[in-house]
Amino acid sequence: MVTTPLAVLDLVPIPAGSTAAQALRNSIDLAQRAERFGYARYWFAEHHLNPGVAGTSPAVLLALTAAATSTIRLGSGAVQLGHRTALSTVEEFGLIDALHPGRLDLGLGRSGGRPNEVKREPALLGAGTAVVDGRAPNGLRIPPRFSFEHLLNSPRFELQKGLLQLPGAQSQNYTEQIGDVLALLAGTYRSAEGEQAHVVPGEGAQVQVWILGSSGGESAILAGEKGLRFAANYHVSPATVLEAVEAYRAAFQPSDELDRPYVSVSADVVVAEDAATARELAAGYGLWVRSIRTTLGAIPFPAPQEARRHVWSDADRELVADRVETQFVGSPGQVADQLEQLRDATGADELIITTITHDHTDRVRSYQLLAQEWQRR
Repeated sequence: MVTTPLAVLDLVPIPAGSTAAQALRNSIDLAQRAERFGYARYWFAEHHLNPGVAGTSPAVLLALTAAATSTIRLGSGAVQLGHRTALSTVEEFGLIDALHPGRLDLGLGRSGGRPNEVKREPALLGAGTAVVDGRAPNGLRIPPRFSFEHLLNSPRFELQKGLLQLPGAQSQNYTEQIGDVLALLAGTYRSAEGEQAHVVPGEGAQVQVWILGSSGGESAILAGEKGLRFAANYHVSPATVLEAVEAYRAAFQPSDELDRPYVSVSADVVVAEDAATARELAAGYGLWVRSIRTTLGAIPFPAPQEARRHVWSDADRELVADRVETQFVGSPGQVADQLEQLRDATGADELIITTITHDHTDRVRSYQLLAQEWQRR
């Protein structure tokens, strides 16, 4: 059996008591080690106005990391197109590809953008995998759906959107924007008036284009219709991961890039030599998720002793339950078993691992132990 590739998703977390500069150094160090451990890809997420997350610009991080590594693929997970243009995105990745050809993954997300106004055929959404008592048929935990409405309607979200976009600017229709990205990369872009645009560097860049999505909506369907690779977010929205991959596969049409669907699925993971140690290292995770979901923005990741001092209310626990229940925490064998369960339930071709601990050494060790166990299987 061919081992399913593992990738890394890095938010560039800032541990409590540390700094953004140290977090950046930690991430470059982790990327170098992940390359040696055998991980297939190293992706950077894009987040803004979070006191505990320094990953604000994937392209800048990729340029820095590309210069410090040599073989591992590097990518964005994802560029938030809601406040960007297709041209600026292709130009940035084209610049990096010019010096590091064939190593980049251009992962694209719709965050902050306008929904597509074109109606989709319901048949494309798939029949849905049966979930009984919060479990997929193979036992994977599928928690109740979490509503993000309070986050999207919060003053903080409006502040972020206002600061990221020029006054009066509107996000481009997402489907059109993806089409523009692909056309600019291919050198086939034409304006409505027939004018050509050729991006240098950028046109012909050897990048893999991915679409990231958390549900069976526009992103999943668009990825399928364009014949692109798709990454589904179990770690962000575990309740909707099955519908996301089903919608993608139902909509898939072969392209010059792919002749069959190709899916990667993310998971939050903490591994240590034994389960008790892993649980201790993961102690700050619930408090960190709570800070995001109360619209404060991600706090610096708490040390275990700090996390234990928090007095949890029932409302607090309910707010983070789906994320805490679906974090894979344990010994190498325990976590590898859970990742195999996730892979089998979703049919994933790859798995994306995101790990946050307060201490950088523990984070590196988690990725190392997982890679060693995974390679033995």
